[in-house]
Amino acid sequence: MSIINNINKAFDHRIRLGIMSILMVNDYADFNMLKELLGATDGNIASHTKSLEKVEYIKVEKQFIGKKPNTRYSATKLGKQEFKKHIDALEKLIGKQ
Repeated sequence: MSIINNINKAFDHRIRLGIMSILMVNDYADFNMLKELLGATDGNIASHTKSLEKVEYIKVEKQFIGKKPNTRYSATKLGKQEFKKHIDALEKLIGKQ
């Protein structure tokens, strides 16, 4: 088995890594919260959340708060499991475990 076997390509980009990190410690985060915390553009957040949604690592909920649209994201059970495996693999790779 390779030492990089459990490193998940879905988390390769720093924005996706940031999104999952935020969603691991929060029940959910809305679009603006992700944008502000990560210092990313609208396009970057939209693109990377779509990638994580496609592999079913995050769940997307669209709603209206008053008259304003609001999109919020949460990590799925699968997403949490895969992200934990990814972090464990990174720690193992750098010799932390």
